[in-house]
Amino acid sequence: MNVLDYKNWSSGSGNSLNLAKVSEEVISHYNNDKKIFIGSDSFRSSKKICFVTTVCLLTERLGGRYFFYKEYVCPKKYSTLATRITEEVRRSIELAEHFMENHLVAPSMLELHLDVSPFAAKEGTSKLSEMLKGYVQGYGLSCKLKPNAWASQSVADRHSK
Repeated sequence: MNVLDYKNWSSGSGNSLNLAKVSEEVISHYNNDKKIFIGSDSFRSSKKICFVTTVCLLTERLGGRYFFYKEYVCPKKYSTLATRITEEVRRSIELAEHFMENHLVAPSMLELHLDVSPFAAKEGTSKLSEMLKGYVQGYGLSCKLKPNAWASQSVADRHSK
């Protein structure tokens, strides 16, 4: 399974929908000249890892809405923090690529939020920050790190626990 699974998506209010419907909402938002924010987070327990990827649509003065995909996987595959955080970023890139296919959304209107601390913060994920920023930028996308990575740090985090 991956974030491009055409089933198993939910709205922020808990309604089930598919990726085609999420894509329609994203394209409509983009056609109104608004940016799309994508973030992923994970939570590890002893029996499984929960990955959540979100796409967030903000409208000035009207608030926002978001959609998310949740998947549980075996923790053995992502036994280190580095592999798990890299998988979070890969899932966000995969979703961004889906929206960029056939020029539906321009890369300049997508912003990925990485649940990674900046290098100077010297946190657990700090040593990965430059590599993961480069990974995202290699796809022609922009990204934000903590504390500005609200799509992953707040929205996705809310659904990964």
